[in-house]
Amino acid sequence: MFGSLTPDCVLDLVEAALGQRCNGICRSRASYINRVYEVGLNDGSFVIAKFYRPGRWSREALQDELEFVAELAADELPVVPPLPGCDGERLRMAGDTPFALFPRVGGRPLEEPAPEEWQQLGRLLARLHSVGARHAPCDRVTIAPDRSLAAHAAFMLQSGLIPGRLCEDFHDEIEALQEAIMPLFAGITLIRIHGDCHRGNILHRPGGAFHLIDFDDMSLGPAVQDVWMLLPGHPSDSRAELDALVEGYETFRPFDWDQLRLVEALRAMRYVHYAAWCARQQLDQGFVQTAPGWGTPEYWRQEIEQLARQREEIGATSGGGMPD
Repeated sequence: MFGSLTPDCVLDLVEAALGQRCNGICRSRASYINRVYEVGLNDGSFVIAKFYRPGRWSREALQDELEFVAELAADELPVVPPLPGCDGERLRMAGDTPFALFPRVGGRPLEEPAPEEWQQLGRLLARLHSVGARHAPCDRVTIAPDRSLAAHAAFMLQSGLIPGRLCEDFHDEIEALQEAIMPLFAGITLIRIHGDCHRGNILHRPGGAFHLIDFDDMSLGPAVQDVWMLLPGHPSDSRAELDALVEGYETFRPFDWDQLRLVEALRAMRYVHYAAWCARQQLDQGFVQTAPGWGTPEYWRQEIEQLARQREEIGATSGGGMPD
């Protein structure tokens, strides 16, 4: 079904799910992995129909994601909760393809926050983490060197995409990286987090609340994962923004300064995560046209060199949290 979705098919599925007539508008929206459509209803409103690529997540994991977003909405966090169908279900199936419907929410991806908006972002993250700490996610990635990093690296090493001697070099660099990172995670509490909390996943409407969107990469991980991706640079170079964010965060939840020792390790793990994501798209024939230089010997040499430089950065900045 995923590979044969047509506008008529999408309209029929939306009408059946909601028990409402569509007005014939069905616009495709950009998405790297899934297929997303903006669909008009006869009452003049619009919904977003999101069709998840089969095989990426289990049905249980997707159901858990939607229930978590609904839980956040029930706690009055500014998220976009899934719409229940006329039968009350949030996750539906079209053959082998899971899909869900959401209200359309306007706004632009967050660019450069104003000074006072960093506190607002901190409050939003703290409230998200307070709900996330209630229970662990179902069948999701655990962001840790012996879990996500090991799994991503194993996938790439077994994929056949890393050429010749570079495969051995990549293996050796990953082993060295894991050895450097493992001690930093000792004693760190892992909770349910957004997992991909960059500014593109925060909708900004002037004068309104920020909206967190796209929980596809919801994970079990350290809370600081949702913090460092928002900063304009390294924590030591973003002290004003970090201080304001933490001030807002501690309105609702204590901030663990010791987790800042993980930032450069998490950045390195993000590099590997992205490389593995690209590898999966390459094998699925969905990445070749968007990144023609990916996967060349030069790409892998640069990737290995980048990881080595990041490992040095981890060694230089892993002494603990920043002083007040």
